[in-house]
Amino acid sequence: MSSTKPLKQKRRAPKANAKRSPSKFAASRNWLERELSGVRVVQAASLARIPWLVHGFSTRPGGASELNGQRVLNLSVTDWDARENVVENRTRFVAALVGANALVAKNGLAREMQLVALKQIHSDVVHAFAAPPKEACQGDASITHQQGLLLGVQTADCVPILLVDPKRRAVAAVHAGWRGTLARVVAKTVGQIQMRFGSKAADLLAAIGPSIGGCCYEVGTEVATQFTSQFTDAADYFDELRTGDEPNPLQWLNMMPPGHQPPPKNVLLDLRKANRAQLLAAGLRDANITVSDLCTACRRDLFFSYRKEGAATGRMLSAIGIAR
Repeated sequence: MSSTKPLKQKRRAPKANAKRSPSKFAASRNWLERELSGVRVVQAASLARIPWLVHGFSTRPGGASELNGQRVLNLSVTDWDARENVVENRTRFVAALVGANALVAKNGLAREMQLVALKQIHSDVVHAFAAPPKEACQGDASITHQQGLLLGVQTADCVPILLVDPKRRAVAAVHAGWRGTLARVVAKTVGQIQMRFGSKAADLLAAIGPSIGGCCYEVGTEVATQFTSQFTDAADYFDELRTGDEPNPLQWLNMMPPGHQPPPKNVLLDLRKANRAQLLAAGLRDANITVSDLCTACRRDLFFSYRKEGAATGRMLSAIGIAR
């Protein structure tokens, strides 16, 4: 049996027949938590209203995999996990997504949905699928207007973005790390949807899912330099924009030879803000973009974080598709 819990700003007493969740998601009316057989997924409320759409962002708890003595929903093949566990986890995740849409589940409209995942390479490569590929394609975004395909991207800190055109019935899944963001992968995905399906950017809905936040994502000043060379509003993405070229007025106080100074400190980058800006620049309406404020690095009880846990962690899946 599935349960649906809106993420409210104020704490309210649950209904008598509602199951309270121990996850303690950040309060927001824009996001929902769905649960089926112990598997919890996060959904954007704006996308959840579309009757033929299946979508969601996975979480860490539950699943067939075991990590540090806990059962987790690892959705990607890793060195520490068995492939059969990942297959089982993906089966449970897809079932939870289908069950999250009551109309789809009731009518059996998504029984044959097939997950399409990419070999992600931190690029701006966008694939259009009319049928399931015979083998995984390299790239970081995918689009389709075919029923029965569930487009997915894997993350463990990077930004997952789901797009839908409710009028043209087209969907997209995007993986945006700092390299993909720098390459404008989400903006190029919007362009592909417009070119291939005749969509209008103003009609698109976007959900930017849980990812590492500007509170935790440290990058070197060389990354800041690359962003400032590409975006006029790059300063808005960083806590304190430094490129490493700034003069040091106290150079003579350090004990290093003239002409040398200590390496610049890292800066904090907000990838969600950067990708939201790209969506706006591509023509999406501000009201049509929903952004999660859940940080994967801060909330390791709910999500996997490569930055905080290293290679010995799992992967989440974010998926979207059109039910048959």
